[in-house]
Amino acid sequence: MTPVLRAATAADAALLARIGAETFTETFGTLYDPADLAAFLTNHTPDKWTGELTDPRFHVVLAMAGDDEAGYAKLGPPSLPFEPRGRPIELRQFYVRTAWQGSGLAARMMEHMLATARATGADELYLSVFVDNHRARRFYERCGFERVGRYDFMVGNHRDVDDVMRVAL
Repeated sequence: MTPVLRAATAADAALLARIGAETFTETFGTLYDPADLAAFLTNHTPDKWTGELTDPRFHVVLAMAGDDEAGYAKLGPPSLPFEPRGRPIELRQFYVRTAWQGSGLAARMMEHMLATARATGADELYLSVFVDNHRARRFYERCGFERVGRYDFMVGNHRDVDDVMRVAL
């Protein structure tokens, strides 16, 4: 079944909190001390999601294949340490479940998010990616993103290095 992309609503807050925590742990969980991972995962709560899903500055798309959560992506106001060139928006999260990686879903989700970003009036889109997440970096580069800087991404008390990437819209 091909996943359907739909706008997430406040009713999806608990689902998104679970997907975010599970996907981050699935992808990166072995890199961190359990206490640092647990501290980071406090960012994935239904209450936090409800706040963002009811804030018009955020745009979240959910990919569903029947009852199977295939992934989600979230746009929001800029929070990364960068010097915007124009009217920026940020791709804050872009998670595709392992079972759906390589299926073409990520490309469909990115096309949707780029169109959504343009529709907000933004003229540039930023994101961050862990420097050792080579698969994600290659995907973003294929989508036209270029590295414009680095910053420290904190997971609890653990400091990772992320690349900040940008694409003109």
